[in-house]
Amino acid sequence: MLWLDKIPWAVVFIFCLTLGLAPFFPEPHIVEKIRMLTQGKLARPIDIFDLVLHAVPFLLLFLKLVRVWIN
Repeated sequence: MLWLDKIPWAVVFIFCLTLGLAPFFPEPHIVEKIRMLTQGKLARPIDIFDLVLHAVPFLLLFLKLVRVWIN
């Protein structure tokens, strides 16, 4: 997990704010895709890819937070 330690916190936050929340209007894609997932409407491969793409920054942030909390 050394690669995770090498990523600066600022980069992770910028990554979350840009790719994680883009496009910002009318609502962030991640919110739309999670809503589709909870409603059972997330079926098309492009939507699944889009969910994964926009969730990666938040997953990275979560992993860094867990890594700091454990150490």
